[in-house]
Amino acid sequence: METPRELFQIMTRRLGLLNKDCCSVGGCNLSAAQSHLLYEIDRSHSPSMQQIAETLGTDITTFSRQVQSLVKMKLVTKTADKADRRVYTLALTPEGKMVATTIDHQMNAYLNEAFSNMSEFEVETLLRSIKLFNEAMGKSSNCCAPVKG
Repeated sequence: METPRELFQIMTRRLGLLNKDCCSVGGCNLSAAQSHLLYEIDRSHSPSMQQIAETLGTDITTFSRQVQSLVKMKLVTKTADKADRRVYTLALTPEGKMVATTIDHQMNAYLNEAFSNMSEFEVETLLRSIKLFNEAMGKSSNCCAPVKG
């Protein structure tokens, strides 16, 4: 019988989370970390760098390098806050929005194709179980630096 860790390792590989580049959109090759960053900026309203770093559970130094790479790719803008110049807000550029939307469509198509091999009941059960597991991991005191949210 497969252990829980084995099951998660297989799922991680199948989702491409171990690949150097997870996505390629319009000539932009993105890492999984960059893809996650675009997703979080897209779903937030003018988030600060600190907010997104905390959401992703990333230290600010590593996170700052990721942001800079996306700024250089012209996918993200980084603007000093008018009230506090030490705080930077992040936003997607029009190209960044297009890339984030394209990745979202690709991931949803991939998941929907995988779900098509399951019954409606199995899909609902799986998604409910993932939600419960996410909540349980959020309450864990020692599981891989739990992330808020």
